[in-house]
Amino acid sequence: MNVAIIPARGGSKRIPRKNIKQFAGKPMIAHAIVAALESKLFGHVMVSTDDMEIAAIARSWGAEVPFIRPADLADDHTPTVPVIAHAVHTCQELGWSFDHACCIYPGVPFIRVEDLKRAFVLLGSSGAAYSYPVTEFPSAIQRALKHLPDGRVQPFQPQYEWTRTQDLEPAFCDAGQFYWGKVESWIGGLGLQSHGSGLVIPQWRVVDIDTPEDWHRAEILFSTIINQES
Repeated sequence: MNVAIIPARGGSKRIPRKNIKQFAGKPMIAHAIVAALESKLFGHVMVSTDDMEIAAIARSWGAEVPFIRPADLADDHTPTVPVIAHAVHTCQELGWSFDHACCIYPGVPFIRVEDLKRAFVLLGSSGAAYSYPVTEFPSAIQRALKHLPDGRVQPFQPQYEWTRTQDLEPAFCDAGQFYWGKVESWIGGLGLQSHGSGLVIPQWRVVDIDTPEDWHRAEILFSTIINQES
């Protein structure tokens, strides 16, 4: 059996109450819950939260909230792996038996059921501890620039200043949507990026929503996609 774990703390500062703010007609967290449920991949779809309002909304959309997350795992600086490891441990103590846990972030309106399915297959075929979606950087990272105090810019890697972009190796970034992992990987505290396999998805389906400006841009993009698909 597999378990989906959606970590949704209540203390978002840059976008207050981000995880339950309305996005495209439903609370933001509902997009993650609905995708997990529709995938039919999970015996349990649960939310790990420290917030009673988030817990109530999550339940109303079909998720389970079998415990309330401790405050020491719900601050701005707590990494993802310890939060999921805690959820895995707690669910095992409740008697749940499962081999894989998928962490799905709550702010992912562009998540696709097909990506969840393909990444699960990739986890098994690759032999990696984790699998998750990645996307190609829009420009060559080897030619990235740093901004100096006097206003000038300089390349981080001067040796590539004259190299054609098409001759540079493509680089990818974490899409920040979800992470499939073996139970022992989460409990063992293995790093996501250093022990993962990457499912490549298009850049236009990767939106990091951290500021009000990000939110507005995501709404416009989401509306455009929905109109094209309908």
